[in-house]
Amino acid sequence: MLARFFAVLLLLGSFPAAAEEAGQAPAIGAPVPWGIGLQQAFSPMKHRMHDFHAMMLVIITAIVVLVMGLLIYVIVRFNAKTNPTPKTFAHNTLLEVVWTALPVLILLAVAVPSMQLLYYLDKAPQPELSVKVTGHQWYWSYAYPDQKIDSFDSRPIWDGTPQTANAITQLLDDAKPNWLIPTAKPLRLLEVDNRLVLPIDTQVRIYTTGADVIHSWAIPALGIKKDAVPGHLNETWLKIDREGVYYGQCDQLCGMGHGFMPVVIEAVSKDKFAAWVAKKQPPAPAPAASPAVTPPAAAAPSTAPKTK
Repeated sequence: MLARFFAVLLLLGSFPAAAEEAGQAPAIGAPVPWGIGLQQAFSPMKHRMHDFHAMMLVIITAIVVLVMGLLIYVIVRFNAKTNPTPKTFAHNTLLEVVWTALPVLILLAVAVPSMQLLYYLDKAPQPELSVKVTGHQWYWSYAYPDQKIDSFDSRPIWDGTPQTANAITQLLDDAKPNWLIPTAKPLRLLEVDNRLVLPIDTQVRIYTTGADVIHSWAIPALGIKKDAVPGHLNETWLKIDREGVYYGQCDQLCGMGHGFMPVVIEAVSKDKFAAWVAKKQPPAPAPAASPAVTPPAAAAPSTAPKTK
């Protein structure tokens, strides 16, 4: 029975990977049938999170095995049948020192890599691009200060209001020309009209803030989650490994439309990103015409009589 249980878990855990290999997964970061465990990593930050999770899993498993072994030993060795005459002492100095010092050592072993990971996630070592993310009730807006691209809104197709199928179709048809990566089957509750476009293999510095209440900009597949607080500018960064469409959502309870506030990133090559930036940048002002320079008029000959 136990072997069958673990076989079912292994089978369920293999569904997301198999779907992606077969090209059936509609997007990166979107829910998949029978998906369990962490999402596949597509950024250096997410890879480090997976490594930290694997280390913690080993430590937690060791603790569970140790505690379970001690409980079984105590139940078997010190029950009333096998030990009818209980001991008269109640304390053991060495044992108390061990069970106090061991958790401290475990916490130290966890604290060091944990602080290293938090420090790594804090700021981009060498940012090549900056993006400002502003959370609104209930949509996002993005600005590219380095490229002089003013803020534009990224609004959900499904916004929680009653919408007919024809209205949704019309909204999708209006949004698709703005997408660089076509989506064959748009994902309900996860699509937006204007996606955030970012280049791959590029350190992108992210500034987050809120326009009204606290939001949280989160993309699980990229290992990023940063609060957007009104009146405060938070900073984080990301670096995307592969081209594709990445989905996330607001991870902070921000009001009645919280469940209709998706995040969509289109990761493209650097050449495609440069071409997109060229289209989004405002046209350069025409150079002002220089005023015509008129030559100075020649002096008229004097007609006054000469005096001696």
